[in-house]
Amino acid sequence: MSNKEGSVTLQYPMLSKTNYAAWSIKMKIYMQAQEVWEAIEPKNPQNPVGAKRDKMAMAAIYQASPEEVLLTIAEKQTAKEAWETLKTMYLGADRVKTAKVQTLKAEFEMMNMSESETVNDFSTKLGGIVSNIRALGETVQESYIVKKLLRAVPSKFVQLA
Repeated sequence: MSNKEGSVTLQYPMLSKTNYAAWSIKMKIYMQAQEVWEAIEPKNPQNPVGAKRDKMAMAAIYQASPEEVLLTIAEKQTAKEAWETLKTMYLGADRVKTAKVQTLKAEFEMMNMSESETVNDFSTKLGGIVSNIRALGETVQESYIVKKLLRAVPSKFVQLA
């Protein structure tokens, strides 16, 4: 990000095979800052966004997408259609999404801290799994995460945890 005479130039993150969750969060914030997010999620569905805003949102999506993805979204008529296509491509259909959530929850439950691992490293790993679960639309309560952390750390680290 750079600042030139009061305006901010945003550097869009590049979408990859593994960063969709973080990418979509950043893109939403950047598009909100440029006042084009309504092309994706209109505040009032009965009041469509203007063509200019839609094209600006589409340009942002194109700029942040690798070439192989552009071929897939190039046929979409609106930014919302392009966004939904990317979401489906990277998160999958509902059944696939449900399966991913179940897999991540099982991984979360089975995690235990090793003796050589620090509390910070372990909590970061837990946080990563929770972020992926939340990115798929599931809610995870903070109290549930804390309880897991306390159960998973060796007893000598409980005070640190």
